[in-house]
This record gives sequence, C-alpha cells and structure tokens, in this order.
Amino acid sequence: CPHAVPAVSRRVKYGSLAVLVLQNASLVLSIRYVRTRPGERFLPSTAVVMAEAMKGTACLLLVRQTAVTLHEAVVGQFGDTLRLAVPSLIYTLQNNLQYVAISNLPAATFQVTYQLKILTTALFSVLLLGTALSRLQWLSLALLFAGVALVQAEQARAVYAVGLAAVAASCLSSGFAGVYFERLLKRSGGSIWLRNVQLGAVGTAVGLGAMLAAEGPAVAALGFFYGYNGAVWAVVVNQAAGGLLVAVVVRYADNILKGFATALSILASTAASAHLFGFRPRAPFLAGTAMVLAAVVLYGRPRVGVTGEGSQVKVTGERTHVRGHR
Repeated sequence: CPHAVPAVSRRVKYGSLAVLVLQNASLVLSIRYVRTRPGERFLPSTAVVMAEAMKGTACLLLVRQTAVTLHEAVVGQFGDTLRLAVPSLIYTLQNNLQYVAISNLPAATFQVTYQLKILTTALFSVLLLGTALSRLQWLSLALLFAGVALVQAEQARAVYAVGLAAVAASCLSSGFAGVYFERLLKRSGGSIWLRNVQLGAVGTAVGLGAMLAAEGPAVAALGFFYGYNGAVWAVVVNQAAGGLLVAVVVRYADNILKGFATALSILASTAASAHLFGFRPRAPFLAGTAMVLAAVVLYGRPRVGVTGEGSQVKVTGERTHVRGHR
C-alpha cells in the first residue's frame, strides 16, 4: 500500500513526541520524589553509573553486534575513545548536578530553568561550529534568558541557592558537551549509535571514577544499591531511555514539534508539581514561564540559510546526539 509508510511515520512521529513529553515531565518529577521522600536515600552517583551503563548496552544491542564490536569501538579506535573522554567527563558532572538541582528546587522551577541549555548550546554552536543563527533565534534566546532570570529572581531565596547554581552549571556543561560531541561526529564520522557505545563505555568508567572520588566511602559502607527500590530503578531506566527517545524524535519529527513537546512537558511538570508537591506558582514565575515557552517554540522554528560555500543548511535548535535530556 503506497500510503502505509507515511501513515506509519506519522504514528511514530506523534507517538514519540507524546512519549517525549511524558518522559521529560516524569523524569524530573520522579527524581524530585525519590530525593525528597522519607527513608533510606540512594547515592546519586550510583544512579548516574547505572544509567550510563544501560545507555551503552542499549546502543550496543541496537547496532546488533557483540562484545567484539565493543572491543573494536573502545580499544580498536582508542584515539576516538580518548577524545570522547572529554564529553563523558562533562556529562557525568552534568548528571550529578541534575540530582543536586532537583533535590534543592521545585520540579517546575528546575524544568523551566533547565531550558537555559538551549542558550548555552546555541552559544557554543556559534563559537565551536560556526553555526549561523537567525534574528528570530537570537531574539528567542534573549527572551529565554529574560524568562529564566525572572523565574530565578522569584525563586532566589537562600534555600534554593544551591539548586539554582547547580542547574546553571548543568546547563553550561550540557551545552559544551553536546556541541563538542557533535564536532567529533562531524570530524570522525561513523554511526551515531556506535559513537554512543563508545560514549557509554567511557561514561560508565568515568562515572565509576567520579563515584569513588565523591562518595567512595559511603558506597563502601552502605553498598552500591543502598536505598534502591522500584521508584529509584524507574528513575534510572527513565534517564537511560531518554537518550534513545531523542534519537527517535530526531529521526521522525522536526524542531517545531520538539519545541511544542518541551513546552507541554514544562506545563505538565508545573501542573503535577502543584498537585503532588503543593507547589504554588506566583505571578513572576508564571510570567517567566510564559516567556520561556514562547522562546522554546520560536527557537525551534527551522530556517534555511546559506553557508560560506553556498550550500543550503538547516539551522536547528537541538543537537542530534543521543544523550538523554540534557
């Protein structure tokens, strides 16, 4: 049937976007829940290690190869592996910072403030990749910054200072690591899934090192899986699956729809935070959130520009690497 493929593609497109909204909102809310509930509290660095290991394993399965492929990717291309250690280290830092941020901020505040990653990614793209942004995109970035600043000013109390600093540092690291990884992909080529096998392997090793440095005595005394239960495992699986979901969305959707998905996830997080955690947004928060939502949607509108060589390029607002919801 000639119409079967487009119909399937549309179903996959909108289905993946719906799942992305659910994943973005549920991840933040579930991390907030497991980090604030009473009882034994798990060590965040162990969850980061487990998520990296799951991502790498999933990508290895997706390329339908065996441990031989992993050995060839990590050892056979050792130069690439060393270069990937840079984004792996930064991603490990970023993931740990996310736990700090969500533990110290309302889920809705984190979700809105975390959109600063769009600004940092854009700036690093201009600096490292020479990406050209349209006037509308620069305007949307200014609107995004103003909206986040308004939200942070409304939340800028001593109790939230650690969380706001952590999310700002996480956005900065996310932007640099994403663009650096894309630069490596453009220079070295190769399957993005295989690169993520490498990144997962290196990320797991780096995560283990960071865990031992930051929480080694606690892990030794309490055990790697201390405080784990069904909710914690759901967070780890959700975080690991996020990267694979981004790949599906990049393949079947476009930036306009991804912008709407991000906006919907912010609204869903805010509504759920009000219901689950008693979050009561005030006028400055609502105004700043509206500005961020508008900026996300505007920035995601693609445009066609002309490069220095005269070839047509599409400027987009997301990096096409497969790294969760960083």
